[in-house]
Amino acid sequence: MTVELVHQFLEESARRFAGKTALVHGEVRATYAEIDDAADRVAGWCRREGVAAGDRVVLLLENGLPYVIAYYGILKAGAVAVPLSADLKPDGIRPVLASVAPRLAIASRKCERALLAADPAAHGVPACILVDGRQDWSGQALRIAPWREVLAAPPPDRGDVAVDPSDLCSIIFTSGSSGRPKGVMLTHRNIASNTASICAYLRLAPTDTQMVILPFHYVMGKSLLNTHVAAGGRVVINNTFAYPATVLQEMAREGVTGFSGVPSTYAFLLHRSPLREYRDRLPALRYCAQAGGHMARHAKQQLREALPPHTDIVVMYGATEAAARLTYLDPRRFTDKCDSIGQAIPGVTLRVMDTQGNELPPGEIGELVASGDNIMQGYWRDPEATARALDPHGYHTGDQAYQDTEGFFFITGRADRLLKVGGHRINPQEVEDALLATDLVVEAAVLGLPDPLQGHRLAAVVVPRSKDTSPDQILHACALLLPKHKLPAEIVLARTLPKSSAGKIDVAACRALMDTAH
Repeated sequence: MTVELVHQFLEESARRFAGKTALVHGEVRATYAEIDDAADRVAGWCRREGVAAGDRVVLLLENGLPYVIAYYGILKAGAVAVPLSADLKPDGIRPVLASVAPRLAIASRKCERALLAADPAAHGVPACILVDGRQDWSGQALRIAPWREVLAAPPPDRGDVAVDPSDLCSIIFTSGSSGRPKGVMLTHRNIASNTASICAYLRLAPTDTQMVILPFHYVMGKSLLNTHVAAGGRVVINNTFAYPATVLQEMAREGVTGFSGVPSTYAFLLHRSPLREYRDRLPALRYCAQAGGHMARHAKQQLREALPPHTDIVVMYGATEAAARLTYLDPRRFTDKCDSIGQAIPGVTLRVMDTQGNELPPGEIGELVASGDNIMQGYWRDPEATARALDPHGYHTGDQAYQDTEGFFFITGRADRLLKVGGHRINPQEVEDALLATDLVVEAAVLGLPDPLQGHRLAAVVVPRSKDTSPDQILHACALLLPKHKLPAEIVLARTLPKSSAGKIDVAACRALMDTAH
């Protein structure tokens, strides 16, 4: 059966594996049949409350069973899921409410106070579903429904909801280089096609169990959910990654076969967890997948040494605008193509193009441009940003890259991150990699600070491996790896680098941290 609607992944697995455990979260265990039935009830409640096809529904929920039920229930109702970070403050929620004009908001107790302070009624939101709500909503002119009431509702009538693969499925907000949130519009076809491709190249099966530590509101976290539901596998949710030993213990106990993370995830595992002690305690761990940004060669090699020898490392590359994934590196080529992001996944075409729209031959650097059924429809109510990102050639990633003669792609950096220092153009990524290669640094962010003489001067915020490490030691070690003009003029030590809720390094917050240090 070819699935073209995202919620059909759940329905098909519920048909095939009704009594099988689909989700584990602490003491909570839920079967496919239970999740599908609950999602039907959410859909039925939504339809009876006037949520129509194409209406937007905001999700303010941390990872857990209510999130999964609500997500698939919204899609079954023909509505559009708008997931937001559970860490958003009212100032971050208000512009989204104003932009998407949601028909409904669903919030957990953790997010309820921020949602209330964002004043959803003033933004025209007619109803909210609260999971274990505790706040006083009497001043809000909107319908408040407890989660338990929604789960007690009957499912929608058969044939009540007609959804087409070209219909909008989700709007995922992501911050671009400007920092202004952009709503990526993804259809059912976009997400379903990418889900099928990921399942194929990772060879996912009903026997697979994924440890999920990435938030579901993040496109990579969402793909972990959709792919394992599509495969009939299991997801194990653990929201305590700040205590990585407990995550590793659960991976061993639950027989986890797959783990996925961004570079900072693996930096934490390598330097703040007993990962190496678990080499013989993870016999089921089939692969570890890395995406969400550049990971230095040195870190990849350290990871290879720390993981069990039977565990594959799958390097991947993608974007929210691509419904998650564009490339993967076959683990069999990990050693000889370690610096590559791999090759295009099934259903995706990648080309390296110059500024005139000409495809460049192997070895020449240009912009990476992607096309395929997974590419977004554009940015929500932002035609100018859409026109910059999409054209007849496809989605312009903004990443500079080249292709080798075997068809493997290599990212050289982003054009908008290049810094002019004196007469030199410097890629901060190269400097960050060198800092990590000193083995004195766990994480690094290189910034360009304004300089009246040179245009910019390089500054680095780093997390040292040891509390006894000094900036001078790091700079001396780095001088053995880089020419003088690429050395940071200043190094600031930090206990940790500020991150987004998805675990990516927050460059703007690093800049603020640098300012504070002055």
